[in-house]
Amino acid sequence: MLAHGLLPLGYYTGMCFAAPEKQLFYFYQASEGWKIFFLLAILVPTVTGILAYYWSQNGWDNHPLARTLAFHALPQSGWRAVASSINTEFRRIDKFTTGAPGARVIVTDTWVMKVTTYSLHVAQQQDIHLTVTDSRQHELSPDSNMPVQFLTIRVASINPYVKAFDIRLNSTEYGELREKLHAPIRNAANVVIHQSLSDLFLETFTSLVEINQTYPVPSNQELEPCIGCMQTNANIKLVKNCHEPNEGECQQCYCRPMWCLTCMGKWFASRQDQQHPETWLSSQVPCPTCRAKFCILDVCIIQ
Repeated sequence: MLAHGLLPLGYYTGMCFAAPEKQLFYFYQASEGWKIFFLLAILVPTVTGILAYYWSQNGWDNHPLARTLAFHALPQSGWRAVASSINTEFRRIDKFTTGAPGARVIVTDTWVMKVTTYSLHVAQQQDIHLTVTDSRQHELSPDSNMPVQFLTIRVASINPYVKAFDIRLNSTEYGELREKLHAPIRNAANVVIHQSLSDLFLETFTSLVEINQTYPVPSNQELEPCIGCMQTNANIKLVKNCHEPNEGECQQCYCRPMWCLTCMGKWFASRQDQQHPETWLSSQVPCPTCRAKFCILDVCIIQ
């Protein structure tokens, strides 16, 4: 915090050299705006310095972090014992960690923690209730061209001194988190959690096929159950729509409708390179029956 408090003063000093025409070296010759900025640049580190001095009294017992940890201390011990326990478990390689540096989530055998730039949320596993409260679906993740689902989980403690807090994680990490937690996670919002890349792809595959050209089935043709799941009638037909008949790698499929959309999506995902998910949407796979190559644009829902 002290370092951040010195940033405005550092900026002012840098501008003294970068813009000498503003005469910032001479306070009384600077404009009113820069005078106010300079006073604030002096005030901020002064206040943070005083605050840091207050926190350091009584062996840092006044520090907000020490007070947070003290809520979990046993009557005969103090916050340092809690800090030592957290430090010991944090060094183990089996801890669960996720999130950006500014909002890091750490789960050890005993503790659930959320570390932000200026705060620390801590709860003991034996005291908490966890609830999935929200889900956000993003079409593209920063790391790949695949869709990603982020879950928001509310961590509430039975300790009245511990405030509830939210943790956010990728749905693909949900299973690993559950393995590390001792308490179950309730799904109060009835969120559909996609725990694998294939689950996320299947949802995107379905949404893309739904905007494709439909296939009008002849009135005299009776649809049979999907040969993949036998749970629903076949509802898709492979028709080459991506290019002209003799262009591209895709081929015309002459099979009758035999698959449902879900099973075809699972087949499409199973034929992909698992190490390169960014290529899945643009790739071609063989028809599961006749082996004619097709892409997502060729999958048509039966009308």
